[in-house]
Amino acid sequence: MNRRNFFRNFLNILFASCFVFLGWLNFTPVANAMGGTLPSVNQPAPEFTLPTNTGDGEIALSDYRGKWVVLYFYPKDFTPGCTIEARRFQEDLPKYLEQNTEIIGVSADDIDSHAEFCDSEGLKFPLLADTTGAVSKAYGSWMSFISMRHSFIIDPDGILRETFVKVNPIVHSQEVMARLKDLQQTISS
Repeated sequence: MNRRNFFRNFLNILFASCFVFLGWLNFTPVANAMGGTLPSVNQPAPEFTLPTNTGDGEIALSDYRGKWVVLYFYPKDFTPGCTIEARRFQEDLPKYLEQNTEIIGVSADDIDSHAEFCDSEGLKFPLLADTTGAVSKAYGSWMSFISMRHSFIIDPDGILRETFVKVNPIVHSQEVMARLKDLQQTISS
């Protein structure tokens, strides 16, 4: 194992251990205390442009007008919970595309890490590099140096329609899909 992989594995294990320990203490970080307040539902979603490892190298929320967007924030590439969450979104990606919905992942990792993560997991949706935490803060999803596990559903007009703050990565994609279908029926009625 080369030095870079050893260091990455060590950090991932350390990071995961911290989350397990905090969970054991029944500690849940409060988004309002760490990253500002969550954006309001039924209001315009905070606009952003971030670098990505795919396409033209940058993605803006406005690029997706006319489509539904599932914007999900996660702590770190290659960690167990984040890998499970990404795999579930990838497995369900055809269902999302059938619903005129795009998946976008955001974390503080850089674009090189995202490229490796996408390659290793076969991800076909973009991961955005919020290395300064500015976008995570705008969405109330920043905790010191990482993005918190929060998700948002944004409608084709750029209006925030749903917020998920207590996310179980194993079933999250199914929960988001169910809520997306409800929203699409309600809003189109």
